[in-house]
Amino acid sequence: MYVQKTKETDQSVKDFIESVDSPKKREDAYKLLDIFTEVTGHEAKMWGPSIIGFGSYHYIYKSGHEGDAPLVGFSPRKAKISLYFAPGDTDREETLKKFGKHTSGKACVYINKVDDIDREVLKQLIHQSIDFLKRTYPEI
Repeated sequence: MYVQKTKETDQSVKDFIESVDSPKKREDAYKLLDIFTEVTGHEAKMWGPSIIGFGSYHYIYKSGHEGDAPLVGFSPRKAKISLYFAPGDTDREETLKKFGKHTSGKACVYINKVDDIDREVLKQLIHQSIDFLKRTYPEI
């Protein structure tokens, strides 16, 4: 049976950010913390050892796999900063055209630094992701 590895923890978000090696990534992490907190209205929580998540939802896939995940989040990783949004949101690609310098995957968007992106578009992406999850999982 699958056991979910990325779970909400009691680890301190500020302690985690302070442990980031790069001073610029630490600074960007605090900027993102402020933006995500303001837009979501949720307190930041650590998910696993390195994801800062906001809010949560319970998902159940058609395969029967289920678990809990943050509504949105980010992680100041060594190479790039990962921004976590709802998987499956097909409207995201259109919004990302206005976002700034980034690359993207299934649920993640990767940036080098906050100065490379449009912060208003980031706020739009956060809202869009949460709205998508609320439509997909109405019990949120």
